[in-house]
Amino acid sequence: MYHPVKTFLLPCLLILFCCVSCNQNNHQDLSPSKKKYSMYILGKDGKEYLLETDSLNSGLVRPEDKGALLDGDIMDRDIIVHQGYYYHLSRKKASFEKYKLNGSKLILLAAMPLKDFSIENCNWISNDTLLLTGLNKSDYTQVKYISVNTAKMQQTAAGDINIARPSGKFTSVSIGFVELRKDKMLLGYTYNEQLSSSNYSTSDTTYVAAIKYPEMQLIKTDKDTRSTSPGGTNTIQSYSFNDEQGNYYFMSCPGIALGNRPELPTGIFRINAGQETIDKSYFFNISGSVIQNHAYGIWYLGNHKAIIRSERKDLFKGLSDHYSTAHFEFYVLDLLKKEIKKLDLPLDKGTRRECVIVKDNLAYIAVNSTLNGNYIWIYNMSNGTLKKGLQLAGDTDFILRADQLN
Repeated sequence: MYHPVKTFLLPCLLILFCCVSCNQNNHQDLSPSKKKYSMYILGKDGKEYLLETDSLNSGLVRPEDKGALLDGDIMDRDIIVHQGYYYHLSRKKASFEKYKLNGSKLILLAAMPLKDFSIENCNWISNDTLLLTGLNKSDYTQVKYISVNTAKMQQTAAGDINIARPSGKFTSVSIGFVELRKDKMLLGYTYNEQLSSSNYSTSDTTYVAAIKYPEMQLIKTDKDTRSTSPGGTNTIQSYSFNDEQGNYYFMSCPGIALGNRPELPTGIFRINAGQETIDKSYFFNISGSVIQNHAYGIWYLGNHKAIIRSERKDLFKGLSDHYSTAHFEFYVLDLLKKEIKKLDLPLDKGTRRECVIVKDNLAYIAVNSTLNGNYIWIYNMSNGTLKKGLQLAGDTDFILRADQLN
C-alpha cells in the first residue's frame, strides 16, 4: 500500500542524518591528549607506530594493538611533541602540520604552508609560540627562521639570518643548537664538505653566533677548534640544556654518524650564564676519558649530572651497521667534577634516538636490546639503582623516541 507520510519522511530523515554527520565532522575534538607519555616505534616489518600511555613503570604494550599505524610517506620520527599535540613538517606537501592521537588514529587538526624550509632546531618561546630554525632546501646554505602561533597555526615572523654562507670546499651548513637569552639568541653551527654523493665531512671548527632577538640581526661570532659538529637536529635527539644557574651546556658530535671527523673528540662545552661566547676554560673531553669513544645525545638529570649515550667502536663495522648493531652504552656524568659512571644496562641499538625522560628524580631510559628486548629502564637518581619498567613487545624493533606528552 502507498504511504505518502512514509514516502515524505524517508528523504527527510536521510537529509537530517547527513546534516548531523557533517556537523560532527566539522566539530571534531580539537582538545589535546591527556596522556602523560608518547612513544614512536619502528616495527620489525618496517611499519611505524605512535602510542600513548600514562605509565612507564610496568606492564607490556604491543604497538600493533595499542598504537596508531602511521603512513611513512606523511609522518617521521622527527616530530615535535608538546602538551598533548604533535607537530611535523611534511616535506612532500611543504606544510607544517598539527596532529593529535585519537585512539588508533592520528588526526590532522591544522596545517600551514612552509616552503623551502628544512627544520634543524625548534624552541618553544611560550605555550603557543614555536621558533623553528633551519635551512633552505635548495642547497642548505642559507640559515632561516620562522615563528609559529601553534594555537592558530599561523606564521607570525620569518626571514633569513645573516650567518656567513659556506665557501671554498664547504658546501652546506649544519645548525646544532639554538639558545634564547632575553634579547639575544645563540646559534651553534658548523660547515660541511660533500665528499661524495653519500658521504660528507665537517669543518674542524665550532661556531657560535650571537644574534639580536627578535630582530634576528647578527652581532658577533665566536669560534672554537677543540671539537666540531656542535649539537644536532633536536627534533630527533637532545644535545643541550641549561643547568640551575643558567649555564648552557652542549655536546659536540664529530663521530662518523654526525660530523664525520672522528679524529676530533666528542666533548661537552659550556656557555656561562649571562655570556654570549664559549667558556674557554671548560671542556669535558668524552673521547679522551675512560669512555674512549664518541657519543651522541645528552640529557640533563639536575644537580650538574647528565646522561650521555656512547658508541662502542669495537662492536660495529661502520656506518652501514651503526644503527642495527647493539653497541651503545649509557653513562652518568658529573659535569663539574668530570666524573663518569657507567650504567649497568643492556647494549642499545639505534644511532640517534630521543630516549631519556627525566621526571621526579627518576630517569626513564628506553633501551633497544637485541638479547633482552625493548624496555623502559628506570634509573633512580637518589640511590643509583636500575630496574625494568614498561616492556614494548610484539612488532617492536626500535623505540625511536620516548617523550613526555603532558
